[in-house]
Amino acid sequence: MATSTVAANALKGSTAMLSLSSLWRTRPHGTFSSLVIRFQSKFPIFSISVPAPSSPYRERRRILSSFSSFCTSSADEAVTGSVATTSGEASGNSENEINFKDAAGLLDIRVGQILRAWKHEEADSLYVEEVDIGEPEPRIICSGLVKYIPLDHLQGKKVIVLSNLKPRNMRGVKSSGMLMAASDAKHEDVELLFPPEEAAPGERIWFGSEDEKENQPAPATPNQVQKKKTWELVQPHLKTDASCIAMLGEHVMRTSVGAVVCQSLQNANIS
Repeated sequence: MATSTVAANALKGSTAMLSLSSLWRTRPHGTFSSLVIRFQSKFPIFSISVPAPSSPYRERRRILSSFSSFCTSSADEAVTGSVATTSGEASGNSENEINFKDAAGLLDIRVGQILRAWKHEEADSLYVEEVDIGEPEPRIICSGLVKYIPLDHLQGKKVIVLSNLKPRNMRGVKSSGMLMAASDAKHEDVELLFPPEEAAPGERIWFGSEDEKENQPAPATPNQVQKKKTWELVQPHLKTDASCIAMLGEHVMRTSVGAVVCQSLQNANIS
C-alpha cells in the first residue's frame, strides 16, 4: 500500500512537471504569471510562489552582481579602486618630478657672454656666436635666431648656455652648445633667457632653492646626455611663469645673484 502511494505521488509529480513543461512550450510568448495560473487550475494540490516583479534597476544590479569581472565592480570596490588609483597617481607624479629634477641636475647649464656674433655664411636662418662660458677658449655655437632677434642685440649679451650637448655640424660649422630661449606656443616670438647682469660667465645654473646650489651633482658627459636622452626628459618641464622667470616645474632656475628670466614672454616654453 505504501509503495503504491509513493508511486502514485511520483507519477503525479512527473505528470505535473511534464504538463508544466508542455504549457511552456505551447505558449512561448506568455508571461510566467499566466503560466502559473493555468498550471494551478490543472493541479490544485501544488503551490507555486511567484516573486514580485523587480524594478529594471534592481534586476540590473542582480545580474551584474552575479558576474565577477574586471569590467564591473561593487560600489565599495569602486571607491577602493578610486582611492588606490588616486594614491598611485600621486605617487607616480611625485616620482616623475624627482626623476626630471634629478635629470636636470646632470645638465651643464652655464652663464655665458656673447663676445661676437655673425650670420652663418651657408645658412640664412643661423647666427654663429663666440660665447665665453668660463673656459680657456670661447665656445662656437650656432643658433637659429635670425628671424627673431636682430644681430646687434646679441653683441656682448649675457645668455644661458646648455654646454654638455654633443657637438653638431651646422652647415660646416661645429656647434658646441645651445643658447636657451623662451618661445610662445606658435613659435612666432622667441626671446633669449638671460641671468642678472652681475652673474659671471661660467657660473653653473641650478634649479630649486638657494640652499640647493651646494648639492648639485657633477654634470653628465655629452655622450651620457645623448644616450640617456636627458635633455628630452627635462625640456618639457621647462617654462617661464607669469613673471617671466624660468622654471623647472615648481623650481626656479637660479644663479648665485638671482633668477634666470626672459624679457616678456609669460608661461612660455623653454628650449
